[in-house]
Order: sequence, then structure tokens, then C-alpha cells
Amino acid sequence: MIFKHRTEPTELTILKLLAHRMELSKEDQLNFFNLKKGYEGEKLFDTFLEKLECDVLVLNDLLLSSSNQTFQLDTLLVTNNLVYIFEIKNYFGDFYFKNDRLFQKNDNEVSNPLNQLQRSELLLRQLLHKLGFSIPVQSMVIFINEAFTLYLAPLDKPFILPTQLKTFFQKINSHKSTLDMQHKKMAEKLSSLHMQQHPHQKRPSYNNDQLQTGMSCGACQSLTITIQNKKSICTTCKNEESIDSALIRNANEYSLLFPNEKITLPKIMDWCRIITSKKQLRRVLDNNYQKVSKRRWTYYE
Repeated sequence: MIFKHRTEPTELTILKLLAHRMELSKEDQLNFFNLKKGYEGEKLFDTFLEKLECDVLVLNDLLLSSSNQTFQLDTLLVTNNLVYIFEIKNYFGDFYFKNDRLFQKNDNEVSNPLNQLQRSELLLRQLLHKLGFSIPVQSMVIFINEAFTLYLAPLDKPFILPTQLKTFFQKINSHKSTLDMQHKKMAEKLSSLHMQQHPHQKRPSYNNDQLQTGMSCGACQSLTITIQNKKSICTTCKNEESIDSALIRNANEYSLLFPNEKITLPKIMDWCRIITSKKQLRRVLDNNYQKVSKRRWTYYE
């Protein structure tokens, strides 16, 4: 069963929203591309996990701390006698492995995922020991993209190639043993220790004046919205959404992009731009946020 579901990384969500409201720097564009590709690979891996019929627990996107060190796990799979750590890589193209280093076929070296994985495995072992759980840990790198080829693939490294995925999951699915309360307690404890935000997470550099205002589309994030019959309609992708739902989502997006700003009626009207009825917006904010009044000032949280 999926014990902790995967959610889109906050950094990716922010970059996705910004990409439709400003011109990203080259660094942010590259980061956006890599985060998007990585998340797509993780979601593809999830489709294999969802087909498992054996008794397992799946914890996705764990951000944990051990020995004053932060580490992130793409996926943790708890079986009755083993905990798997999966590092998922959505690389595509031709690669080769030589002298414990990973290269693209054009000899461009890329980060060896084993380095991060070994560190994560060590820290997880330490954390489990500290919590009083005794269970073996095995870590693996999953190359999820069908268009990935690894020449000189070493037999002694924990690599699962795209052509090996089906067989690997068939092996896991053949496990007939069941989990007990100790396994569930371990999953609950790890999930409770998950940190919502990396302590050193960087945010792209931007301010309010740099961003184009306008109500965004919930499907494609474009700002080409028109209002018809109490619905917001995207002229780019034809997605339809109730005005109330669109207003709530756009207010949440504003709060995500500007966490230090208060949600106020004037700010959200200026942010959405297409909404001209203060009465309508006030009703939506009153019904979906906690209203805070201080002297002449009113804001929502």
C-alpha cells in the first residue's frame, strides 16, 4: 500500500508558476527542466509500485535528518524482511560506467547516483538504529527511462536498468510474507519525521514587479483566461473551472510565491486582475480562509 504519497516538489511548483509570469534565468530554466524531468521519472516509477499485490509499504519523497545531516529518499519500500531505498534517475541516451564514474557517450561526466545513495543508506541505517528498528537496508539506482542505455554496466553495482524493471518487480511481488505492527510503526515514525522543506532550499530570485499578473489556468498555467457564466475558461487549452475554485487556487499560488505577504482583498484583485467584483472575491476569501481584522486592516490566513 502507498503509505506516503508523492507530491510535486515545492521548488518545481514555484518554477512552473514563474515560467508563465516572467522570463526565467538560464540557471532557473535548467533547474526547472531537471526538476520536471526528475519528477516525471518518479511518477513513472510509481506506476510500477501501484501494481504490486504483495504486502508492502511505500513511502515517497522522504526528507529526513540523521546525525545532523539532511538526506532525501525518492522512494522507500518496506517488505517483511528488507527495506529498499530507490534512487530514481530519468536519464536518457547512451551512457557508460568506468572507474566508478558515469559518463555520457560523448565523454561528458555526470553525477554518479551511487555517491548520494551510499550516503542516504548510511544515514537511514543510523536513524533506524536510533529509533530501535532492526531491519536490513538495501539501496538501488533505478534508471527508469526506456531510452536509457548503459554500456559496460557493472554486475557488482546496484543498478536496475529499464529492461530489468519488470523482472525485478515480479521478484518482489512473489513475496508471500505479511507485514506486522512493527513494520507499520516504523513507517509511521519515518513519515512523522519527514520535513516539509529542506533547511537550505534555495528560491529563485524575483519580486512582485517582475511578474505578470492575471488569473492562471489550473491545467496549463497560462494567463489566457476569460470569464463566462460563472466559469473561468482558458483560451489556450480550453480548460474550464468554477470562478470560486480558480480564485482560491490563484490566492494559494500568490501565497506560495510570496510567503511573507499577507493575503488581502486588494492584493488578490490585483493579482488575478480579471475579477472586478470585490463582493464576489470577499465572499470566496471569507468562505475559504480565516479572516483576521486588526484596526483598519483585514487579511486572510
